Amino acid sequence: MTSTAFGPAELLNRLRARSAAAADSPITHVERVPPRPGRTVPWPGWVAPSLRESLAIPGPWEHQVAAATLAHEGTHVVVATGTASGKSLAYQLPVLTRLLTDERATALYISPTKALAADQLRAVARLGLDGVRPATYDGDTSREERDWIRQHSRFVLTNPDMLHHGILPGHDRWASFLRRLAYVVIDECHAYRGVFGSHVAHVIRRLRRLAARYRGAPTFVLASATSGDPAGAASRLIGLPVAEVTSDASPRGGVTFALWEPPLLPPSPASAAAAPDFSEMSGGLAEVELPQVRRSALRETADLLTDAVAAGTRTLAFVRSRRGAEVVATVARRSLDEAVPGLGARVAAYRAGYLKEDRREIERALLSGDLLGLASTNALELGVDLVGLDAVLICGYPGTRASLWQQAGRAGRSGGEALAVLIARDDPLDTYLVHHPEALFGRPVEMTVLDPANPYVLGPQLCCAASEAPITEADLELFGGDVAREAVRGLTESGALRRRPSGWYWTHPGRPDVDLRGAGGPPVSVVESSTGRLLGTVDHGSSHMMLHTGAVYLHQGVSFVVDDLNLDDAIALVRQHEPEWSTHAREVVDLTVLGVREYVDAGPVGMFLGDVEVTSQVVSYQRRRIGSGEVIDTKPLDLPVRDLRTVAVWFTVSPAALEAAGIEPADFPGALHAAEHAAIGLLPLMATCDRWDIGGLSTANHADTEAPTVFVYDGHPGGAGFAERAYATAAEWLRATRSAIDACGCETGCPSCVQSPKCGNGNNPLHKEGAVSVLDVVLTELGRPRRTPDRPAQPPSPA
Repeated sequence: MTSTAFGPAELLNRLRARSAAAADSPITHVERVPPRPGRTVPWPGWVAPSLRESLAIPGPWEHQVAAATLAHEGTHVVVATGTASGKSLAYQLPVLTRLLTDERATALYISPTKALAADQLRAVARLGLDGVRPATYDGDTSREERDWIRQHSRFVLTNPDMLHHGILPGHDRWASFLRRLAYVVIDECHAYRGVFGSHVAHVIRRLRRLAARYRGAPTFVLASATSGDPAGAASRLIGLPVAEVTSDASPRGGVTFALWEPPLLPPSPASAAAAPDFSEMSGGLAEVELPQVRRSALRETADLLTDAVAAGTRTLAFVRSRRGAEVVATVARRSLDEAVPGLGARVAAYRAGYLKEDRREIERALLSGDLLGLASTNALELGVDLVGLDAVLICGYPGTRASLWQQAGRAGRSGGEALAVLIARDDPLDTYLVHHPEALFGRPVEMTVLDPANPYVLGPQLCCAASEAPITEADLELFGGDVAREAVRGLTESGALRRRPSGWYWTHPGRPDVDLRGAGGPPVSVVESSTGRLLGTVDHGSSHMMLHTGAVYLHQGVSFVVDDLNLDDAIALVRQHEPEWSTHAREVVDLTVLGVREYVDAGPVGMFLGDVEVTSQVVSYQRRRIGSGEVIDTKPLDLPVRDLRTVAVWFTVSPAALEAAGIEPADFPGALHAAEHAAIGLLPLMATCDRWDIGGLSTANHADTEAPTVFVYDGHPGGAGFAERAYATAAEWLRATRSAIDACGCETGCPSCVQSPKCGNGNNPLHKEGAVSVLDVVLTELGRPRRTPDRPAQPPSPA
């Protein structure tokens, strides 16, 4: 190993050479994205001279001026262009010009992450503009700073959570700011999707309502990565017509994008023992060991990061889970220190749940070049300005093409050449994509899906609005019209709201407890019991899997064992320990059909979309020996049952049709289970989600359908639009699922086709050939002329 810096092309050759000894190259495809020149235009005459001088750039890009001019003229606008295309300047020009030319005006900037807001604060502060007084207002802001910001700051940078929990409930203290509010900037607005996006849409409507109450009428400027129908998505988010600017005029360096499939390990006990268990699922079940398995994507990513840092290449590795990011950083540090003592210190992990001081120090070290390598969750996917990165490693498909290109775009931000490598996990979708590059390259990115009419979102948000100021009849149009009227009627009947001549009032003394991100409760604090030191936090929804008693918890490369999880107090007590095992929680799931919205009657096959209730409980965990994966023991857990009312898509197949396809009744459970796993793995190809957003259940005879059934459901209260998308594209979705299973070279099923890293039954039973036969039956019958009833009241019985 040397410390000589390598360019992206040289680095790819170096990485390729590292695996030259393998029978098959791990690189399945290399896509070359050519460089592109930029198109500049003259400065608009309305831009404040002091701002133009402070920016010190020769000329803006064409799309920056197009979006900025629309906003300057009072038109709500979204600029949707590629990573590093200078979207920040598109909103800085109108916003800062207004603040410089109107000493009373204020502006609000909203980003989905604290890191992005802090980065934007640095960018604006560097301009040194008199009188703007920018400041971040988030959960890390001290009480003294908050008072000063309310009174003096004219450009407040915050996030939806703080807007929801802090600014809007205390709007009377923000009255002056809201009255003079000229612009609202919503950065990285494509991140507001699903249930979270639906909640944020109502937070924005509440902001608009309160600003109007103080006679404020701001112009909205939104910035997005390239996405399908950005104007439509932005309009749904803010509830107003939005113009779009999508033609990217910025220069771009060339990108070399490689698809990388980790090699198969030799089918021998020695090699199996030498392959550590690097399961990505925090506390979840690892893949079942087979005679021949692929090398872990996490280990492969760690080795590639090691080689990149050793070559002097500044590299960011995106890893799907918090635990995975810790593992990649730890393995890379150890490997580097073995080769060059001290070099491992130039690699770190970065993820949500770190304390503010830790996050800021890591960001500073990366920007200064003290760090050469960083393993991060998607916390750094968004537009934090990481100038100087040469390469990006993406450990596992991030769920959407939009996120894939957003992450890849972190490299080459100075206009130079960049390298991006997608390392496939043992997962049906990842395997499919690295062998079908046409599904990634040359295709448009997905639309942003959100549904403000979701009753599980609308009702609680109306309660929040009523607690801030009585809801009037006119307000109901802002919140959705007829659906809002129906929701208010139900809330009034339940006693949550009370009707008075001046409007609907919140009836309780405290504020409504509404969680924007669907975590199901407050974050759980992780505390070292011997010192009382706060290590970090874990969202409530993940705590049962990650922080159950006995769980191994990783923090900045150090292992801790959980001694106690107190969900009432939202605290987990841990002690430092380096056990010789990893822990893997087991969850059991049950599902009840509440109603059918739509269905297709295809003879022996039925395809359904409807409402379901899912109950789940983490009941036990396994301890598995590190290295061999051997199960040491299984320990029971006593954690509460969790209920979820959501939307599902499901299909039924008659037993006779399964037997006619050659599937024995004893194999029904395994065939359906394998088809369910693969279908969940391939759904992100059709919907804007990843497999962790959705769940599934399969059974040879479900009580509600009275037939062999496979369910796939949204993992969010009220649904998130994923099941609807699956239903709308059922034939294409299931055809891709069948192709992925059939094309896999394994004999009985593996993580690349029908095994799932999140299976609550330990990937048992599974019947790979039976899954192909099940999907053949479904696709054949769905391909025949369809009979679609108008308004089904009951699911039809299978033929």
